[in-house]
Amino acid sequence: MTGRKFNFDTELDEMHRAVLSVLPEKLLDLTDISVTRAGLDALMGQMPAPETPENILIKDINVPGLNGDPDVLVRTYTPKELPSEAPGLLWIHGGGMVLGSIDMDDDVCASMAINHNCVVVSVEYRLAPEHPYPAQIHDCYSALSWMHNSADELGISQDRIAIGGASAGGGLAAGTTLMARDKGGPNLIFQLLVFPMLDHRNVTPSSYGTSDTRVWNREANIIAWKAYLNDIDPVPAYGSPSTAEDLSGLPPTYINVGTLDIFVDEDIDYAARLSQAGVPVELHVYPGAFHGSNGFVAESELSIRWAKDQTAAIETALNPSS
Repeated sequence: MTGRKFNFDTELDEMHRAVLSVLPEKLLDLTDISVTRAGLDALMGQMPAPETPENILIKDINVPGLNGDPDVLVRTYTPKELPSEAPGLLWIHGGGMVLGSIDMDDDVCASMAINHNCVVVSVEYRLAPEHPYPAQIHDCYSALSWMHNSADELGISQDRIAIGGASAGGGLAAGTTLMARDKGGPNLIFQLLVFPMLDHRNVTPSSYGTSDTRVWNREANIIAWKAYLNDIDPVPAYGSPSTAEDLSGLPPTYINVGTLDIFVDEDIDYAARLSQAGVPVELHVYPGAFHGSNGFVAESELSIRWAKDQTAAIETALNPSS
């Protein structure tokens, strides 16, 4: 299959080009993962810390790991005026399975909790290559199980739990949803997959889209998948959801991605296969958006529309009668 090369000079609007031009040249060069982590930490350190809204409670909790695995750190975001039997959302951060932490999504999680009157639980899953598959999926499923079993203490309904994540977090959300289906629960009402990392094979045309190390690129993706899967054979569907043969019985799904994202083809394919399996799916493909640009270029008209669409989808799923 032939690849398609993105041309950021001609396919990005002026605002997106301007933001891309000031990103560090090797922001996502994964040749040395430890160096990339340090660079990201430094970049995050330069950003102003998000102010914690007064009307939310944020708490860190260690929950039991799966089958004797180490405890998993989760961070809960609870509106102070939470309605009874509120919905809950398990959120999984991105970073290619090898980067990132719950800290980087504090503002995202707090906003979702407030906007949707729900409890958000964010998972600090173990990272590859130090902890290859299935550590990440085990940690996410452990957090989901804890969330379900602790519904009363959290102030949520066991029947109103959703899952979501961005990039690698979207892939882990998809894999955790498959695992929950196969294990007979916890039942999920919705999955939010934001430009999810779903397919280890790297064979779609868009997977060849860019080698630009300012954004998530083909070479980084290959390195990250190798670190995560560690030459496991055969590759399990929970690890690479695009390889799942049966997508039936999964919850309603919302997928969004940009046309200049190396994941666009695998995300469109996953949405189509979910639909073919009888799963209600809403798919948004945004022309001129690159991987993560909805956050990097948040003030653009495109990103504002992206956020509005996504917020509406979450609200419909979590609070259908409102």
